[in-house]
Amino acid sequence: METVIITIIAAIIGLVIGFFVSKMLEKNSAKGIVSSANKDAEKILKEAKKEGESIKKDKILQAKEKFIELKAEHEKVITSRDKKIADAEKRTKDKESQLSHELSKNKKLNASLDEKLEDYTNRTEYLAKRQEEIDKILNQKIKQLEVISGLSAEEAKEQLMESLKETAKSEAMTLIQDTVEEAKLTAQQEAKKIIINTIQRIGTEEAVDNCVSVFNLESDDVKGRIIGREGRNIRAIEAATGVEIIVDDTPEAIILSCFDSVRREIARLSLHRLVTDGRIHPARIEEVVKKTSKQIDEEIADIGKRTIIDLGIHGLHPELVKAVGRMKYRSSYGQNLLQHSREVAKLCGVMAAELGLNPKLAKRAGLLHDIGKVPETETELPHAILGMQWAEKYGEKDEVCNAIGAHHDEIEMNSLLSPIVQVCDAISGARPGARRQVLDSYVKRLKDLEDIAFGFSGVKKAYAIQAGRELRVIVESEKVNDDRAGSLSFEISQKIQTDMTYPGQVKVTVIRETRAINVAK
Repeated sequence: METVIITIIAAIIGLVIGFFVSKMLEKNSAKGIVSSANKDAEKILKEAKKEGESIKKDKILQAKEKFIELKAEHEKVITSRDKKIADAEKRTKDKESQLSHELSKNKKLNASLDEKLEDYTNRTEYLAKRQEEIDKILNQKIKQLEVISGLSAEEAKEQLMESLKETAKSEAMTLIQDTVEEAKLTAQQEAKKIIINTIQRIGTEEAVDNCVSVFNLESDDVKGRIIGREGRNIRAIEAATGVEIIVDDTPEAIILSCFDSVRREIARLSLHRLVTDGRIHPARIEEVVKKTSKQIDEEIADIGKRTIIDLGIHGLHPELVKAVGRMKYRSSYGQNLLQHSREVAKLCGVMAAELGLNPKLAKRAGLLHDIGKVPETETELPHAILGMQWAEKYGEKDEVCNAIGAHHDEIEMNSLLSPIVQVCDAISGARPGARRQVLDSYVKRLKDLEDIAFGFSGVKKAYAIQAGRELRVIVESEKVNDDRAGSLSFEISQKIQTDMTYPGQVKVTVIRETRAINVAK
């Protein structure tokens, strides 16, 4: 269409131009020019018409093709929609048929259930009647048995229960004892191996401290100078050191008596300086005691440093180092506390290495386990709890603190180091000759052992022998049979283990003897 319009516009322009040209040339050749222009215009119009017809045909063809394409796409959409509708109708019909089948099936099942329910009701009624008959027969039989045996049902039941209880108890005791023995064969064998190996690798000399020290003199003349005029020198020494000085008939010696080893050492060194210097008077005594006390404090720190260096322990707080040094001047049941702690530290290190634990941490806990026994001021706390509080205050690890506080079971153990420290403490303290026990406590422990044995029925005599390491129990043969003797030994050992505190082990031997005596006349 645009081409036709352009052609028409061109023709019009040509006519206008021809008109003007004809006007200008009308004088000369007006007629020729007009005729020529008319011919050209007609020619242009013909060509424009032809071109317009051809363009019109092309556009019509394009429109038809587009219409055919759109029609084909529309038919496809309609076909797919019809297919989906058909599929949905098919699925709906299938579900309907399935539901109808299940409904008929459920109807059959309900009918079957009704039949079974009716049958069950009938059987229940029949069983109830049979149960009533059986109960009547049982009651008759029980009455007959009661008449025959002369016992009521409750009495017979109690006798049967008592018999079963005794049998079960005996069998349970035998089973428990066999289980314990079997566990001991395996567990104790390994434990003994580790403990024996540890003890064999540690060699520590025995050391027993007393509460008195002997100060030797060159001659008995020095005793008078120590006593002083009207006893003023000896009173000044006792007041400054807190030590009792005993001057008796012992030749060339005086005795220093005090439970505190530090005070005794200060008094001994002070007397040595005073006697060596020769000037003994109250003012000089106070001066010498102060210097000696300072020297002892320095020596305590040096002892603590040397101890931790020897054991390979690092990073210990200075206050704890001083506490370790003070242990040299303390004793527990006659055993030097520092030597005991060093021994426990070495035992802990070896045992922890055997068990695959940290030996350095175990040594640390073993060395510090008794630091609560060396407080600078009096306290009512148990030494294990006090030592644990010190360790916590000065930044020790939780495992070490728990091992210190739990080695006498004041608190619950929550690390593997705690039982190791407790065992090694018992090993060091229970060695023969390591400690000196007080006679009264020793006798009381033996008496408690015998009293525990007498607390069981059938016990005739009980003897604690071998320094309390063995308890021999003699029972009455009429009251205790052989099976009961075995269980009695086990029960006594468990009672001792629960109620008493003792070093090492206590062996319980139960003796049952039967005698048949006749007299020939």
